[in-house]
Amino acid sequence: MNMDQLVRDALHEQAADTTTTPPDFAGRVLAVRRRRRTRTIAGAAVATAVAVAVGVAVPMLDGGKDEPRLASEINRSDIIAHPDQSPPRDLIAAGNTALAAYSTYSTVKETEDRGVSRRTYYLLDQETGKYVKTTKWSILDVAPGMRTAAVLEKKLPTKRIGLLDLLTGEVVRWIPVDRGVAGVKFSPDGSKLVATTYSKNPDLRFKADYDSDGDGKKNDWTTQFGESDRTGFYVIDVDSGKGSWSKVTVHDDEDMPGSSLNVRQDFDFSHDDKLVYSGLTSEPHMQYYDFEGKEVAAPANEKYLHWFVDAGLSPDGKLAAGDFAGGAKTTASEINDPYTGKRLHKIPGQQLLAWVDNKRLIAFDIAPGTNEFHNRLVLVTIGSDKTVPLSGFRKGNDGAAGRWEPIFAER
Repeated sequence: MNMDQLVRDALHEQAADTTTTPPDFAGRVLAVRRRRRTRTIAGAAVATAVAVAVGVAVPMLDGGKDEPRLASEINRSDIIAHPDQSPPRDLIAAGNTALAAYSTYSTVKETEDRGVSRRTYYLLDQETGKYVKTTKWSILDVAPGMRTAAVLEKKLPTKRIGLLDLLTGEVVRWIPVDRGVAGVKFSPDGSKLVATTYSKNPDLRFKADYDSDGDGKKNDWTTQFGESDRTGFYVIDVDSGKGSWSKVTVHDDEDMPGSSLNVRQDFDFSHDDKLVYSGLTSEPHMQYYDFEGKEVAAPANEKYLHWFVDAGLSPDGKLAAGDFAGGAKTTASEINDPYTGKRLHKIPGQQLLAWVDNKRLIAFDIAPGTNEFHNRLVLVTIGSDKTVPLSGFRKGNDGAAGRWEPIFAER
């Protein structure tokens, strides 16, 4: 059997397992780079069947169409993979979930001992289906439907939020705010924004006096450990641009203010759009708030979620993406009962990133015999040990400049 046949068989098998994506499904994606847990995988050998090889891509466009279609509208029931591309150049998608953009970052030196982490975004061009570089924005998030992005200008914190038309590439409206914003995120239904406010730029970096990335050189940049300048959040109605700000204080160790937060710790919405939450670096790991900034209990089906597992709840809310569940020589992740936290399934994948439907997810995973940082996007299915590669492998260690971070959205 040749490689083309292997590709077709793998994709047909995945497609056969597909369930219909609910109309209200919106990808849970953070536009900012989240801190990942370090996991040791010595002599890793992945116990999964890799069916698509690097160098084989799935055609993006349907043949014989008279009218051009936007990239986000093409082949919504199919898998669009480019396992020979890293970073991706052409649209990657599975079902109704697409890689809407991705970002890389580097530290720009400002003084001898201080710099700032700057992101470069690669946005999907809806007409060509290719990712196009932009350096205009410090933060970007894509709304469900992939027609609009919320953007922040380069200098943070900033006092306006832009709504970028992804078809024209132009900002169609600026939403002014009274306090400095450095993070922004759409609600799952796309009707609201949560904008995280800071008194200082959370992307400032300082020269480390140690080798933080393990390359043997003391040339690294680090955050100001144990300090957070986060002040609160706005919840803003996208249509009207109106919203209110809430001050949020954090109950920390009095000897180490800000110790329960990373320097950048942006707010995000709950699965049902009714609350916002913040990740924490210690128990209980997530704190929920109403839109007035009052601490509230987690929704019943989000009690066992972790903010650093990007996929979160399944579209129907009945399953929860869990943490790494592999061993020293294998990768795997768990799927849990969201109400009890009990493991229901163990599936391939090093890190669960986004749900495609109620059975399939997009994950990062490694290849047999490689280290934990040499990973790529794959499609995994509950109840199957097979994976379908979607992208090529990322290079470098976690935190290395130039490693790309995906941004998924409903299309």
